[in-house]
Amino acid sequence: MMENVLVTGGTGFVGTHIILQLLQKGYNVKTTLRSINSKSKVIDTLKSNGITTIDNLTFIEADLSKDDNWDEAMKGCDYVLSVASPVFFTIPRDENEVIRPAVDGIVRVLKAARNASVKRVVMTSNFGAVGFSNKNPNAATTEADWTEQNEKGLSSYEKSKLLAERAAWNFINKEGGKLEFATINPVAILGPSLSAHISGSFGILEHLLDGSMKSIPNILLNIVDVRDVADLHIRAMTNPNANGKRFIASADGQISMPEIAALLKNKKPDIAKKVSTKTLPNWVISLGALFNAEAKEGKLLLGMSRNVSNAKAKEILGWKPISNIEGTILASVNSMNKYGIIKR
Repeated sequence: MMENVLVTGGTGFVGTHIILQLLQKGYNVKTTLRSINSKSKVIDTLKSNGITTIDNLTFIEADLSKDDNWDEAMKGCDYVLSVASPVFFTIPRDENEVIRPAVDGIVRVLKAARNASVKRVVMTSNFGAVGFSNKNPNAATTEADWTEQNEKGLSSYEKSKLLAERAAWNFINKEGGKLEFATINPVAILGPSLSAHISGSFGILEHLLDGSMKSIPNILLNIVDVRDVADLHIRAMTNPNANGKRFIASADGQISMPEIAALLKNKKPDIAKKVSTKTLPNWVISLGALFNAEAKEGKLLLGMSRNVSNAKAKEILGWKPISNIEGTILASVNSMNKYGIIKR
């Protein structure tokens, strides 16, 4: 008998990739949807990406903001991959409107998992919970690091992921009982999309390709392929040594935004005609940070170390990124082109 896995957030960019890999490996998969009406969309996406039968996949309607159906969702599950995050279509004026649902949502999932005697929960956290406070480029950022809660320029979203992970570890340590737990902390997630649904990190490419980014900040980025993120979740789910650990998901190395622009111009000239070649001086961002929240976030990104270690995932889980950064970026652009996401 193959084991049963619950994946929260089955319509998401990462969630769908995880479901695809689990089905390919023969697991019985259950996934939560905020609305059961999204079921056909998930099925169509999986079938269009090589899944020939969905007999091992079931659906249940459950929302992170409500208790309804979570106990039912956990029944009979060996593992839970907690991928779903609260969804916001506009930036709330009060950051607690983002933070509270994220914190309450993961605690709700962990309580239901513990009560159902689930063996292990793997939470999709974020690099924002790990590395935004390391300003020393000579000191590698590792899973031992935590972003400071009051870091200047930290977005509401990043803070919500930080505090949600803090709340999760606190629950596990105080009330988790026998429930095992691990987190995956991805950097910017790109890569091939299975549908027109993409991650927020694609916004960088969108703004470059549609020409709305007139001058490009010289910000270094760490990137990871969504296929590697999915693989890492499954490895952390099954490896006995993953319990109680965090794992940074990042490809080797870094790439700057001007380098991304140059890559697009070189490799995708037909769709990169609007990509700017102008670089925005760092002092402009620093000056803007005095007045503008977006510039303040840019200043934080300029100052943080991008010397990020992925050694733990490699050593403990035998994980090896399948794609390099440039390959992942180009796969992302191919998907954007395929699904009509690039504004001509």
